[in-house]
Amino acid sequence: MAADNRFLATAIAAEINARPEQAAAAIGLIDEGATVPFIARYRKEVTGGLDDTQLRTLSERLVYLRELEARRASIIDSINSQGKLTDELAAKIGKATTKAELEDLYLPYKPKRRTRAEIARERGLGPLAEALWADRTADPALLAAPYVTGDVADVKAALEGARDIVAETISENADLLGKLRQHMRNGAMLRAKVVDGKQEQGAKFADYFDHSERWATAPGHRALAMLRGWNEEVLTLTIEVDADDPSPVKPAQRIIAAAFDIRDRGAADRWLMDVAGWTWRVKLSVSLSLDLMRELRERAEEEAIHVFARNLKDLLLAAPAGSRPTIGLDPGIRTGVKVAVVDATGKLLETTTVYPFPPKNDVRGTQAELAALIRKHNVELIAIGNGTGSRETEKLVADMLAALPGQKPTKVIVSEAGASVYSASETAAAEFPQLDVSLRGAVSIARRLQDPLAELVKIEPKSIGVGQYQHDVDQGKLSRSLDAVVEDAVNAVGVDVNMASAPLLARVSGLSRSIAEAIVAHRDQNGAFSSRRDLLKVARLGNRTFEQAAGFLRIPNGKEPLDASAVHPEAYDVAKKIVAACGRDLRSLMGDSATLKALDPRRFIDERFGLPTVKDIIAELEKPGRDPRPSFKTATFAEGVNEIQDLKPGMMLEGTVTNVAAFGAFVDIGVHQDGLVHVSQLADRFIKDAHEVVKAGDVVKVRVVEVDVKRKRIGLTMRKDGSEAPPPRMGDRGAPANKKFMKTEKPASQGAFGAALAEALKRR
Repeated sequence: MAADNRFLATAIAAEINARPEQAAAAIGLIDEGATVPFIARYRKEVTGGLDDTQLRTLSERLVYLRELEARRASIIDSINSQGKLTDELAAKIGKATTKAELEDLYLPYKPKRRTRAEIARERGLGPLAEALWADRTADPALLAAPYVTGDVADVKAALEGARDIVAETISENADLLGKLRQHMRNGAMLRAKVVDGKQEQGAKFADYFDHSERWATAPGHRALAMLRGWNEEVLTLTIEVDADDPSPVKPAQRIIAAAFDIRDRGAADRWLMDVAGWTWRVKLSVSLSLDLMRELRERAEEEAIHVFARNLKDLLLAAPAGSRPTIGLDPGIRTGVKVAVVDATGKLLETTTVYPFPPKNDVRGTQAELAALIRKHNVELIAIGNGTGSRETEKLVADMLAALPGQKPTKVIVSEAGASVYSASETAAAEFPQLDVSLRGAVSIARRLQDPLAELVKIEPKSIGVGQYQHDVDQGKLSRSLDAVVEDAVNAVGVDVNMASAPLLARVSGLSRSIAEAIVAHRDQNGAFSSRRDLLKVARLGNRTFEQAAGFLRIPNGKEPLDASAVHPEAYDVAKKIVAACGRDLRSLMGDSATLKALDPRRFIDERFGLPTVKDIIAELEKPGRDPRPSFKTATFAEGVNEIQDLKPGMMLEGTVTNVAAFGAFVDIGVHQDGLVHVSQLADRFIKDAHEVVKAGDVVKVRVVEVDVKRKRIGLTMRKDGSEAPPPRMGDRGAPANKKFMKTEKPASQGAFGAALAEALKRR
């Protein structure tokens, strides 16, 4: 195992820009059960300072490479059991770096159904195929004549059988398959066309009814749109190679000929050249096109998962409004507006339903009831869900607040994404068994304003709605990626063990769902934890779990001041040496940046804790329990702009970024339909990736450029120069600088920001 780990460490180190010994150390810790957040924060000396991004990549690649090694061993065993494993073949298998390479090498030895080549061999045509390979000047018909027997009707049938044998030999050559696959990757075209008669049914795919672009540079969002159209049988999707090459012998056929030294030396060579062309057209182009289509999907899925993960991280780490009494409003027209009041800790105080809209139209009664709740519970925040009726509800609240004397609560539009999922979940049912499902949504809306992270962890990440084609990607990969994002976000912020819910605790490094529930049960039965060490009294929470979790769990105002910080209990002695060196009480020293910055951290290094850990401890003492999230800020929607029909080109508005994709950012401007700021409209300079400028949760100022009420499309810009954006530079956006392909890369000024965005907009 140690030797295997060294091999894996060397392979992964180059990918994460680290040394093999760093990767090997991280692999060892992961194999021992350590989590990525724990390793990144508390084992810097061991790994040489690998960060969480490097460790996540290492963890993912470790899974892939171990699967690769298991498959390699299985293939070697299979070939060896057939008595066909040679030293040369074993060496090739040992050098393969991808699963595709391994499968190419295994193909000739892979148990398969009875093939046409096998049937031909059974009819005695194997020697004919060998003769054609051996004598390239011979006449194939003359060579075939002796093989016309009972099972072989004539010379034509004999040569067809020989062709099947030769074609199988060509198709199972691993080196050739690698060259052909690379040839296709370099020059393949992806072509989409509408299926006849499906134009109306598949109108949302109209931009791909006659579309082509290079396979190698097709952006993930367009690839997934086309693949979705293909799956829905609206589009045909093909991969073409050498289609525009005018020569009678296509490049792919020439690659095959070169691999087997097929030249024009005689009739047999010409026959073999024809077989090479036939093999390419009938067998290899089909199978390799499927390989490329699979690669395209995997590439597009990886991009989509990356976008989703990045947006989710931004949303989870959005600014919390803080521990303040809050009213949550879940707007509804006919069914009424659901109201929930929670205290500063998120505890539910009161619920009700009001009916300010048709058919009841009880505006005055609603405003009076909300005002009474504000006074009764000293409410400081009003969270309004952004679903149907949100702008009407916001106006009603604004009018009520205008007439309210004294200090007024702050009203904020909050994303409802996933609230309905939470409301119907087991978590919500366990938390509020007697509460109506619709009212649970109002509670969630109020709490997610107070602390987005604490509330959103209760919802399956895929249901939060910040993804790009999230239902079209591998759901297992998506779940693993999003779970990692949630884990990293929770542990980056830290968790108050005396306030946190079980779902939040379950995301802490080292804690399982059952142990999280045990912590809550112990807390409910015995009262608040007074120190981190008290956690060891929780059932099934042993020393190993405590080591992984303790640094991320906070106990404010406990017996030990360090328990409120990110300093791990294992390093308390180091922290106390630092305090002693300052000649101060710990509580008075915490937060004294000037004194702590004057220290030389090298004075406190010992045999266990090196400079990185000491620096982290000093930084934590400077700002104990610091929250890495930004300060709270809200967007102010324009008065009188409530529906898409109210928008006019040229309007300047404020909004909140709800989702960021590779091609741009979606912004909520308060009209129930997010607008799109195309990547070319995000700044007065060239932007390759929208995340360079914005992230989910940002408050931004935008100008309306285009409004399509019928198709519910809103084009926005953040450019300050007032001009149209320049067309994307062909090299930077991945399209070839060839007019033939320009239609796939339209400037933002054409249409609703170009054909590439249409499907993305439609899905919103």
